[in-house]
Amino acid sequence: MEWINAVVQGALLGGQYALLACGLSLMFGVMRIVNLAHGTIAVAAAYGALWCVETLGLPVWLSLVVTVIVFAGVGYLLQRGLFNRALRAGELEPLLVSFGLSIVVVNLLQEKFSADSRHLSAGSLETASLKVTDDISVGWFSLLVLILAALVFAGIELFLGRTTQGRAMRATSDDPDTARIMGINNAHVYGLATGIAVATVALAGVVIGMSTVFSPGYGDLVLIFAFEAVIIGGLGSLWGTFVGAMVLGVAQTVGAQIDPAWGILAGHLVFLAVLLLRPQGLMSKVKVA
Repeated sequence: MEWINAVVQGALLGGQYALLACGLSLMFGVMRIVNLAHGTIAVAAAYGALWCVETLGLPVWLSLVVTVIVFAGVGYLLQRGLFNRALRAGELEPLLVSFGLSIVVVNLLQEKFSADSRHLSAGSLETASLKVTDDISVGWFSLLVLILAALVFAGIELFLGRTTQGRAMRATSDDPDTARIMGINNAHVYGLATGIAVATVALAGVVIGMSTVFSPGYGDLVLIFAFEAVIIGGLGSLWGTFVGAMVLGVAQTVGAQIDPAWGILAGHLVFLAVLLLRPQGLMSKVKVA
């Protein structure tokens, strides 16, 4: 029963990783950009929600909504003002730009909030749990995060397949030159994709801020987990990313069940095994859906 509990807890942890990796997968699928500032943006969102709570006096759940909306706009502006220019210069430039952006944001966060660890309180929801059996309990917070992650992935999938802007995004991903000839504004489509991606990672950042302590440099670890989930699932496949996050979460909790020191290591080993045995990922499909 202990092993079953480890798998259940791993799937719940995978919900956080899925929410975190969603935007990274979307940006690569649409624009072939690996955003090295992804983890830092998640941490910045957690600090943004914390500022809303401490300075504006907003409830934590309202601060989450405000933060996601603000960061969606920030993502759109970043793409239109920064990443689009870098894309025109070549494939390597966006990687360098995102790396530089990460360094700048980390230093700004340290200047504003110091390097001390902080936490967002979710109240009684942090400790509330659902008892499944005598040996298995499911935390309500983790369960809600997993459900939220599934809804986010399903919502993006519906957006890409059922809306005009979503179909334009898919067309631009497949062939940007032809899409431009057909009258699609690639710059706007890219901005919209990044806005959605940054909104999802902001949501993940606030959730992580509620589930653990964070500091300005915490984004590096967050980026590693998101990147591993995307690679395990398959580059450019949204649902592959979801599956990859589940695999990563279960690997970590099962590893911790064997030995507490092996939790994170087990996830890294699974990541390396996928690279060796199936480098294209479990559900490889280099497009946005």
